Order: sequence, then structure tokens, then C-alpha cells
Amino acid sequence: MRISNEILMHFRAIRKNAAEVSISDPLDAEGDGSPLTLMDVFSGEDCMIEQIDLKMQADRLYRAVEQVCDQREKQIVSLRYGLYGKRPLTQREIAAYLNISRSYVSRIEKKALSKLRSALK
Repeated sequence: MRISNEILMHFRAIRKNAAEVSISDPLDAEGDGSPLTLMDVFSGEDCMIEQIDLKMQADRLYRAVEQVCDQREKQIVSLRYGLYGKRPLTQREIAAYLNISRSYVSRIEKKALSKLRSALK
């Protein structure tokens, strides 16, 4: 909403009459001939802002994994949750892949998640 306020303030500074500014005023026609309004721009920005926020959270998670988890924990967490472009696996699949017990996978995962929760607070 702050971005929309800034844009409206800009238009008000340009125009002498603030009543002429409306978020439903057409800015330009799109390729199909329908008018593009400020509301269209704002709704697109919300999606972009959410994507940026999601990317920042993912980067923060990856940094935490690298900083607080040992090599085995990193391996199990990345396999379990599909990090680094891997397909998420079940504990049973990870146990078979690493030739360890499922309960050992569970203990390592639990310990790693606890470390990550603490690091991300």
C-alpha cells in the first residue's frame, strides 16, 4: 500500500487537481486494447513483492543450513525437504539410500530442525 501512496503522491504533484487522480484511471492500453490502470500495476506488484519475500526467506534458510548443520544433517535435511533442487524423499527412502536406519534418519532430522529453528529466530 505504501508504494501506491508514493505513486499517487507523484501524480498529485504533477497534476494541479488531486481529484483527477484515481487508481481506476486508464494509464495506457494493453496489447489487446483493454486499458491498463494503476490497480492493475499494484496487483502485479503484490505478486512480485511476495516472490521477492519468498526468495529472501529461502536464501535465509539456505544460509542457516550451511552455517548450523554438520555435513550429515545438511545431507538429510536437503534430501528430506528437496533442497538444492532435489526431490523430497521420505525417511524410509533416505535410510535406504544412506544405508542407515529410519530411526537414525529421524533423530538426525529432528536435531537439525531444532538447530535451524534456533538459528532462524
